[in-house]
Amino acid sequence: MSAKGLCRFVSRRRTLAFQSPEFIVTATETGEVLPALRRVAEGVARGLCAAGYVAYEAAPAFDAALVAHPPSGEALLWFGLYADATEYAGLPVLGEEAPSSLDWAALISESAYRRAMARIREWIAAGDTYQVNYAFALEAAFAGDPENWFARLCHAQRAEYGAFLDVGDGCIVSASPELFFRLDGDRIETRPMKGTRPRGLGFEADRRAARDLAASPKDRAENIMIVDLLRNDLGRIADAGSVRVEALFEVEQYPTVWQMTSTIAAQTRANVPEIFAALFPCGSVTGAPKVRTMQIIREVEPHPRGAYCGAIGWWMPCRRAEFSVGIRTMTIDRCAGTARYAVGSGVTWDSEPQAEYAECRAKAAVLDYCEPSFQLIESFRHARGYWLLDEHMARLEESAAYFGFAYDRAKVARLLQEYALDLCDVPIKVRLLLSRDGGVVLEQFPLPEPRPLRIGWAKTPIDRRNRFFYHKTTMRSAYDAAAAERPDCDDVVLFNDRDEITETTIANIAVEMEGAWWTPPVACGLLNGAFRRNLLATGILRERIFTRREMAHAAGVRLYNSVRGWMPAIFMDV
Repeated sequence: MSAKGLCRFVSRRRTLAFQSPEFIVTATETGEVLPALRRVAEGVARGLCAAGYVAYEAAPAFDAALVAHPPSGEALLWFGLYADATEYAGLPVLGEEAPSSLDWAALISESAYRRAMARIREWIAAGDTYQVNYAFALEAAFAGDPENWFARLCHAQRAEYGAFLDVGDGCIVSASPELFFRLDGDRIETRPMKGTRPRGLGFEADRRAARDLAASPKDRAENIMIVDLLRNDLGRIADAGSVRVEALFEVEQYPTVWQMTSTIAAQTRANVPEIFAALFPCGSVTGAPKVRTMQIIREVEPHPRGAYCGAIGWWMPCRRAEFSVGIRTMTIDRCAGTARYAVGSGVTWDSEPQAEYAECRAKAAVLDYCEPSFQLIESFRHARGYWLLDEHMARLEESAAYFGFAYDRAKVARLLQEYALDLCDVPIKVRLLLSRDGGVVLEQFPLPEPRPLRIGWAKTPIDRRNRFFYHKTTMRSAYDAAAAERPDCDDVVLFNDRDEITETTIANIAVEMEGAWWTPPVACGLLNGAFRRNLLATGILRERIFTRREMAHAAGVRLYNSVRGWMPAIFMDV
């Protein structure tokens, strides 16, 4: 278990840890926020490091025109002051036992969500606001180690601004992908995030989702509204003429979603309290215009946000500070044994309730997503060279990009050629394993004797929403389970919940119908094998959806992969 005052900030590059605070500064009433922040500033001026958070409901302390729920006794501000910080590489270590999934329940019904959306549209029609970031909370009973949950979220989200704060009776566990502001000397940078799409399952579907987000008029309009708002906010503390938009509509990849961000920077001599007074809360979690929209949020959202949509980060001497926007953030109440996690989306006139609700659910998907440790696989047939090398390398590159694995094509090609120097001319299987950090392992196996394979139907359909069916990895439990249920067969024919044929446990499938050979589309839930790519590109195969009944009555059935080539099949279930 962690100790009170422990704070960790995890990015893709490093982890900063703050332990054993010399003292802690808190504020629970609006009037206490600015004096508390000044105490923190005094500590930093004496050479201490600060780490903590400012809750969304602290906003009226910086500007009385900003409306939020009244204080409820929970901290509006919490900072530990530390002698120093420890920096190290790598994500937090997952415990031996992964935390159990929590039973999350929304604190508002979907019908209440729709009613609130209707009211927001009325305010937009009246000209009160252009965009409202409307959020709602999920709650669950919580028992276990908060630090292990933090490690799970860090591995699942791989966000740039992960944060763990042990504040005594509770913990803040955040996997935020959004930068509120970074101060480095006189340079200040902010990166608002507006626009979300769920990740696709296969590589092509995933890239289409990214392109759709990048080209979406609605998402670009929302993003530019917040960029304009933050330009104006930065202008309040920036050197004259220094505010500039450095990047617009960049689409960033995360394990469960694509996000659209933009970058605004400026030069400033303002201190951190002055920066908070100008920028807090971030416009991406309010909407525009900020003052009136925060009034609307107070009216339609029944619960305070707390650390969610606030600012979480650290602050050091020599004008260095980094704060995230407190999204993808869980608040754990040890005394009550509960956890709360909120989600929201930017609502504009063009917003559709169903789409907005789906976006919120996509943002909550990280709660149930726990990506295991695995490797990518490519299996080559080698005989005086690697067969279909280009197709294999293309697929490996796609899956590496999809999962965020380090991949150096030139290095992999060199390792394959060096490995081949010790191989004889007899056909052999070479298996390549690629780790997340780019490490490569090469192994060799004899090829099985060619013979017709006895095949039969799997006992249960596959889940075509399982992304591991679309990529060749060491995550093969679903294939192994299907094969174990049919010990009378050499291989098992898989199908999805729509009774569409997908593949077998070791090969793609081709069927002869109407005088042509067909193979199922990737969207049915299958691996786009290297040989499959070649056969489609050369016109030997065409794509078509077919069911178990259609396959059972086909004129011919063959299995194929890039190691064994074409394999005749004998149906056991006719």
